[in-house]
Amino acid sequence: MKKLMFALLILVLAGTFVMASGQSEKDRVTAYTTLDEELAREVFKAFTEETGIQVDWVRLSTGECVARMEAEQANPQASIWYGGVGLGHIEAKDKGLTMPYDSPAANMPPNFKDSENYWSGIYAGPLCFESNTKMLEKYGLTAPRSWEDLIKPEYKGHIQMANPGSSGTAYNVLATMVQILGEDRAFEYMKELDKNITQYTRSGSAPGKNASIGEVTIAIGYAHDGVKLVDTGYPLDITFPAEGTGYEVASISLIKGGPEGELDNAKTLYDWALGETAAKIYASRFVVPFVDVPLAKGAVPISQVNTIDQDDVWSAANKQRLVDKWNEVIGGEERTEPKK
Repeated sequence: MKKLMFALLILVLAGTFVMASGQSEKDRVTAYTTLDEELAREVFKAFTEETGIQVDWVRLSTGECVARMEAEQANPQASIWYGGVGLGHIEAKDKGLTMPYDSPAANMPPNFKDSENYWSGIYAGPLCFESNTKMLEKYGLTAPRSWEDLIKPEYKGHIQMANPGSSGTAYNVLATMVQILGEDRAFEYMKELDKNITQYTRSGSAPGKNASIGEVTIAIGYAHDGVKLVDTGYPLDITFPAEGTGYEVASISLIKGGPEGELDNAKTLYDWALGETAAKIYASRFVVPFVDVPLAKGAVPISQVNTIDQDDVWSAANKQRLVDKWNEVIGGEERTEPKK
């Protein structure tokens, strides 16, 4: 009798374990993320606390993520790509790596999401000018407020931006000017701007950091990087070009053919990523989400910035050609900081 009872107990425990394991599998989702690691931890922790769904994630850069998804296309190992610039998500869509999803939470303006619902923006970062106020005072200058201002003779030797070949930020500058002025006039403009550039950096955030410590007077960069530096205490004045400015869009996509049984959880994470809780976390990191939440001091809602009608599909398709032309016309590689 005791042996029978023991056997029954083992069967009950085994059944309980199977059900627990099954439940555990149902409450998980696998993600690739291009958010920085600290932000990713905070975001996924909050999602799990709200939904009970555990996120197994790997942090990859935009380029690394597209390459990995392409390598795994026959047997995808993740269900969702969270973060990463919009151009990368366009590339993933064009390569058949992602799938459409018409999320009920995708309520941002149409220029911040894919027209066929392959990706949605989670936050945007407009290009801006970051001017060191102490350096402006020292040299008797005022903060630029237009692209046209940047090519004025008084700014000679006072401006820094990155190399469009190594920096997505700087390529956005180049693509923005082509979309505002047309290609021929844009390259004439870039030649005039080059006269005022001290040096081209490899990283898109480096000019702002250099301006913050007074190594250069004015930087071209993304607003959220500048706002973060201001919050740290650096004397920067952030201004936006009156003619209109380009922007980056951090985005989210569902991966085509992800692990079995994860699609519903991936859609739940996708919807949550576009909601208020997530937006508050993004805003705490100085970026501007598309949901109306309190922003960090100095951050400006994207609706209050004069942005261009940016064509990311065109920008992605023409990147190599425009970068090659920039190197030919400007010769900027010779004036770019050495590779590390």
